[in-house]
Amino acid sequence: MIKSKIAVAVVAALAFGYTSAYAQSAPTDASQQSADQAPDSTKVKKLEAVTVTGSLIPQTEIETATPTITITAQEMKARGFTTVAEALQQSSFATGSVQGSATSASFTQGAQTLSMFGLPVGFVKYLIDGRPMGNFPGLYNGSDAFNNLSGIPMDMVERIDVLPGGQSSLYGSDAIAGVINIILKKHIDAPTIDVRYGWHKDGGGATRRISLADGFSAGKFNALLGVQFEKTQPIWGTDRSLTRQFFTEGTSAPIASRDYLVNSGTGAGYLFLDPANCSNVTGQFHGTEAKQHRAGSGDYCGSFTTPGYKTITNDDKTANLYAHTTFDVSDNLQLYGDVLYNYEEQKYAVGSNYTWWGTSVDYGYIYDPNLDDFVNLQRAFSPEDVGGSYRSIMNKQIENSYLVTLGGKGTFGQSNWDYDLGFSHSDDKLLNHDFQRFAAPIDAYFESHVMGPQLPGPNGDGLDPYYGAYPIFAPNYAAFYQPMSKADFDSFTGFTDTRSKTWDNMVRGQLTNASLFSVPGGDAGIAVVVEGGNQGWDYTPDPRLLNGEVWGTTSVQGGGHRSRFATTAELKVPLLSQLTLDASGRYDSYKVAGGTVSHKTYNLALEYRPFESLLLRGRYGTAFKIPTLADEFQGLSGYYSQVTDYLNCGRLGFSGANIDACPSKYNAVQFFGQQAGSPTLQPITAKVWSYGFVWAPMAQMSFSVDYLHWDINNEVNTESADGLSNTEYLCEIGTLDMNSPTCQNAFSKITRGTSTNPALLGDIKQIYTPKVNVSNEQVNAITADFGYAHDIGAFGKLAFHTSYSDVLKHTVQSYPNDPVVDVLRNPNWSTDFKTKLNASLTWSLDKWSVTAYGNRYGRTPNYLASQVGNYTAKGTGKLPAWTLYNASVTYNPVPALGLSLLVNNLFNKMPPMDHSYPGSSSNPYNSSNYNVYGRAMYIEANYKFGVK
Repeated sequence: MIKSKIAVAVVAALAFGYTSAYAQSAPTDASQQSADQAPDSTKVKKLEAVTVTGSLIPQTEIETATPTITITAQEMKARGFTTVAEALQQSSFATGSVQGSATSASFTQGAQTLSMFGLPVGFVKYLIDGRPMGNFPGLYNGSDAFNNLSGIPMDMVERIDVLPGGQSSLYGSDAIAGVINIILKKHIDAPTIDVRYGWHKDGGGATRRISLADGFSAGKFNALLGVQFEKTQPIWGTDRSLTRQFFTEGTSAPIASRDYLVNSGTGAGYLFLDPANCSNVTGQFHGTEAKQHRAGSGDYCGSFTTPGYKTITNDDKTANLYAHTTFDVSDNLQLYGDVLYNYEEQKYAVGSNYTWWGTSVDYGYIYDPNLDDFVNLQRAFSPEDVGGSYRSIMNKQIENSYLVTLGGKGTFGQSNWDYDLGFSHSDDKLLNHDFQRFAAPIDAYFESHVMGPQLPGPNGDGLDPYYGAYPIFAPNYAAFYQPMSKADFDSFTGFTDTRSKTWDNMVRGQLTNASLFSVPGGDAGIAVVVEGGNQGWDYTPDPRLLNGEVWGTTSVQGGGHRSRFATTAELKVPLLSQLTLDASGRYDSYKVAGGTVSHKTYNLALEYRPFESLLLRGRYGTAFKIPTLADEFQGLSGYYSQVTDYLNCGRLGFSGANIDACPSKYNAVQFFGQQAGSPTLQPITAKVWSYGFVWAPMAQMSFSVDYLHWDINNEVNTESADGLSNTEYLCEIGTLDMNSPTCQNAFSKITRGTSTNPALLGDIKQIYTPKVNVSNEQVNAITADFGYAHDIGAFGKLAFHTSYSDVLKHTVQSYPNDPVVDVLRNPNWSTDFKTKLNASLTWSLDKWSVTAYGNRYGRTPNYLASQVGNYTAKGTGKLPAWTLYNASVTYNPVPALGLSLLVNNLFNKMPPMDHSYPGSSSNPYNSSNYNVYGRAMYIEANYKFGVK
């Protein structure tokens, strides 16, 4: 029986077709009715027990101690969301900055993810119908495992349940920030075809999508089959005014790119050595190349429009297949099987900033005896060099993934014991077909056309006469300032193929008894789960990326597998008619490289209903994340960075407060870093708790507020290069024992060259920084939801919903001896949104339905604040809030046909103008927070065959 107004309010909202954001689940019949078939909420008498996300035990209460946000298929469509990723990324809890297709040249430009409350992207557990979703084979930021949301077919989704806060006691590893359960459709009323076409006001990004679904039965066999195809064109930088040229409204006048540059290493600035005054290259970059000048530096050949030659959304082709089948063997046994398959092919261009050649990569500087100077040459490759367009050198990513589930569920005779035994297998294969410049051919080309042979020099060793360190060349500068043919360009470029994959096998058995025994408040329920399986990851880059054959580029590598076992138990006890206790515990164990990594988690929750319209709730527990397979098995991988050489600075008399005065040669030493995973890493652990309330003063109104807390320890980070360098210095001066393990560790991980000065050590060349458990993090956040549905008689029905999140505290300590960083007040550390607010209003009448949706993104640091790390320096500050509006109209001329018009970003809002960017900026907005897509329009038709 529905005993409270809370449940009635949620069911009423469901009946209107707009689930309250805090609803956990709905009765099957109610959730699938249209607005025209809605039951009178006052006549609802019974709510059957259902399994909700956040509990393993079927129950009649829609709201529990676990805050849950539900996004229905109807809401996603009405609010204008075009993908599952977009629906989740625009939700109020997704406050963190994330990389995606708009972030040019990122490690995973072809994947979509989100950050809950600013926590790492890998701290979210993703489920498909309650089964774990396989990890994406690529690594976020080159190191973090995560899930890709871009391949989930939106038309096959029934609803999405989101549980903020730690949930490991039920769902295991990764469920620190929260759990997202994507629930696919299990049946449809009639064969359906849905067709959508979309375009953008300012061009690019045109999209076409078609989906078909049908269900059928044959005796005891039932099946649903759905397919979805989608094709989206890219948006190029040239399609938008803010990205087609260097910034025109910044702290300086726009500054052209340095496409043909000779730069002096002795402080003379730019050396303009073109006898033709750039006239030979004026046809490049579509006729925009010309002689340019940078104040204080000098002249060169460049263009103001080079930023436009990159994509800001990907070219995307996707095909999805989904099948759900059941076979009723008897009244006590049903067999089931599910398949979800995704094929996605994406292409993107990273632009001229990453399509160039220069002497700095191979030599640092060269010595030109004719100039008696050390110089660097830099040369960008134009669309004309490539053959007319960067489209021919776009990177391509192809992903093939699938999730298969087979099993059986039922009841033991006439008992209250239910069982579910299933096997699931996920597999995700990724091919990255990336454009490259090959080292030997590109150097050979420029040596033969521009540089000439390396000259012997005064000592016959080919090195400069001053330092004996830099190679000697006498370049032909007239040949340097020349375009090249496509054949020449093709002679030193091509593509590499990097292949990666993940897989996961799991056998899962569950026993449930919703009426185990009776207590004063009703029946107590129990659920017990046992899981076992194995999982693997492999990342195999093209060998040329690791052996130096690719110019200026390297890659990560690695692979490994592990087996795992887990057992979970949940007990739900209604202690009194108004008070319910929910307790759960879980034990996880992983076999890794011959060792065992185990962890226990638990959760205690209380639901208190002092009267029928109010629920008070609270929960306390623990959560964890097992180190990812990449953390454990990533092979030796390279990177470049800078570090202070504290030892040599100390020998020169600079340390402590005056370390900044140390000569730049030692204050900022560029080094080659190497990192690798470690199978001895321990789990990331967290203490989590939340409390809040749900209040339903009316039958069709509900309001909830929840406060959430995370205290996370042992986060995986790479060992600090700065810390190792400082330790080396402290060991030398005797602060630390030279023979201690700490000192020996630092000495073994820093590699130095030879020194000609006996008072100093050789320069730092290489530092090994393996992954270690060192970082800590704390977050406090508040979420609020309000929903109201109202029947206005002859004028139709109204449904309103709003959701709000505010990150109240976020601190990080990267290494044990580091100060604790207040992320919310340190703009150099984070540019996350502190707050997000969204709201929707839907009016429906007869055959019409209209929805207005708004999403307000809170204030973020401007560019200058993020660079200097404070808000006190001149020009620093925060950008204003960014609010976007969507609108949709749906008309059903006949019951079988629905016609929709959707407009996203109704007012064509661009990102907040950030005047603190300099004129040399090619992307004057934070692409991890904002986009320049502008207004998008979609027309959609949905037809159900046989419906009258």
